[in-house]
Amino acid sequence: MKTLISILILLLLINLTGYSQEIIDISLRKEAEHSIRFGLKWLERHQEEDGSWIHYPAVTALVVTAFLKSAQGYSEINSITVARGVEFILRCQQEDGGFYIDDLAGYNTAICIMALVATNNPDYDDEIRRARDFLLSLQFDETSGIERNNINYGGIGYKDKERPDLSNLQWAIEALKESEKYRKVGEENGKPHQHSGTGKSVAVASSKELFWDRAIIFLQRCQNLKTSNDQEWAGDDGGFIYSPSESKAGNYTSYGSMTYAGMKSFIYAGVDNKDKRVQAAYNWIRKNFTVEKNPQLGEQGLFYYYHTMAKALTAYGEDFIVDTTGTKRNWRKELLEKLISLQDGEGFWQNKNNRWWENKKELVTAYTILAMEHVLNSK
Repeated sequence: MKTLISILILLLLINLTGYSQEIIDISLRKEAEHSIRFGLKWLERHQEEDGSWIHYPAVTALVVTAFLKSAQGYSEINSITVARGVEFILRCQQEDGGFYIDDLAGYNTAICIMALVATNNPDYDDEIRRARDFLLSLQFDETSGIERNNINYGGIGYKDKERPDLSNLQWAIEALKESEKYRKVGEENGKPHQHSGTGKSVAVASSKELFWDRAIIFLQRCQNLKTSNDQEWAGDDGGFIYSPSESKAGNYTSYGSMTYAGMKSFIYAGVDNKDKRVQAAYNWIRKNFTVEKNPQLGEQGLFYYYHTMAKALTAYGEDFIVDTTGTKRNWRKELLEKLISLQDGEGFWQNKNNRWWENKKELVTAYTILAMEHVLNSK
């Protein structure tokens, strides 16, 4: 009898603390894993002859990373698809260290860095270090004649001297965090460094503190939070916009994908999730939580939104979101179920809204698989 009573008490305690609620039940996990396998098979069939996907470094790198992060154990050794994709990425590295062909150098480089890191292949250490240096050289700071009071300060754009934005910066922050072990020791902060084999000097800032501190200033200027944003337009809802001078939702309106990108970037840059800036972003998310649309943008950038949501909420570290109506939301479950429901019968995903390339099946399929893998691997 005592044993039975103890068990009943334990079950009651578990129920009261919420631990009886499974984060991802076995059935949903298996369904998601099947969906991922189906999507990867579609991507295998649509690889270009040059080893790329749509002949583009960043898209190829996203696809390669999706294969490498999957539970199926893909690698360069056992998959010709992955090996050919990596070879294409390596062929895209330029003399300045960046991975690109003819445009969007910062965006392409950041995503290619993450793909090479995911290979865990020491043969690419030098390529990764050179790419990190290139990416760091794109940050707007004193070495490029930009002072702290300039709204571009701390940001990164698509290429050198091109206006920075939160989307590019969030990719750069994630790439630099994931590749932090490749940071060179003994480099002088902000001073030119000679890349081996190229003879070219590129201004780099190799210190973790140097990059993060300046990046945080730019992040603050993208957030609608008066206590930390020194721009006159700043509101106080805690959400984020595209840059200190632009919101893709119009005026200076906070919107979904950038708010997730901003919160994730703060956390990756070392800001505690209890910090008022992170909490303000999280409260905006609680108020606007949905997997049906990109808040304020609808279907525009929807799969970028899903991909960023998965990473941001994992970084924040809460299994459930209690929204502002008091409803406890199992965000992993809701996101997985939504993504599974959107998969085409052939195995791909596609946004019917073509803004930001989301009509391209290869890009959107990679975004979706990576989001699902991130959710599954975090629990």
